[in-house]
Amino acid sequence: MSRFFKKFLINIDIKNLSKSHYKFLFTKFKLYQIINVLEVLNNYQRKKLDETNDEEFYSDPKFVYHLDANFRQNLSNVYKNEIADYSTVLDLMSSWDSYLPLEKKYKKVIGHGLNKQELEKNKIFDSFWIQNFNLNQEIPLDSGSVDYCLMVAAWQYLQYPENLTKEIARILNDQGKFIIAFSNRAFWHKAPNIWTTSTEEERIKYVRKVLITNGFNEPNIIKKFNQPALNIFNFLNKDPFYCLIATKE
Repeated sequence: MSRFFKKFLINIDIKNLSKSHYKFLFTKFKLYQIINVLEVLNNYQRKKLDETNDEEFYSDPKFVYHLDANFRQNLSNVYKNEIADYSTVLDLMSSWDSYLPLEKKYKKVIGHGLNKQELEKNKIFDSFWIQNFNLNQEIPLDSGSVDYCLMVAAWQYLQYPENLTKEIARILNDQGKFIIAFSNRAFWHKAPNIWTTSTEEERIKYVRKVLITNGFNEPNIIKKFNQPALNIFNFLNKDPFYCLIATKE
């Protein structure tokens, strides 16, 4: 039960409520959970250095890996352990590779992103659509229609993560999971101030806070660094792997 509902019930004598009144209050509370978004960021934290339309920046396809092989393997291992066979998977803010284990059997994999050419090259998608989440956070899918929602190296570009997280909670089924992974890389001019001014640990805490205040339970947090024992040169550094796995509240 949420903290809000507990406070709400303090002033109500539950024992003296009729069935119809109780049902009315329960319905109202469920409606509150659906429509209410608890904001975490202030206006300054949402701003970014480059405020031009994101669609222009992503208009040219980028058929490259933005994260190293070590990160991608860690991510695939998480998917292998977390995603059940014959599930409906939604890969948000995706590209030409979803890192999903090919040996798994999926009911459906839906893609989303900003570049049509990249999404068309991703052969694991059964369908996809294009949408700028910094302009519109409404997801065009039915409530409870998705088992797993994925977001890789993308949270750092969200200006309204609270609204989008609430929408993701809506489209997930009752046991649905939201899997978020990121490293320490970004197109920094396109990342909001909350990301560019935070340490890596602070970013984890920020993502967690948005999740637990907008429809998700306490997430499981995975951190992997895997630096070589002898690291004389910086180019030997491996991308740190941060992952939050949250179940719908």
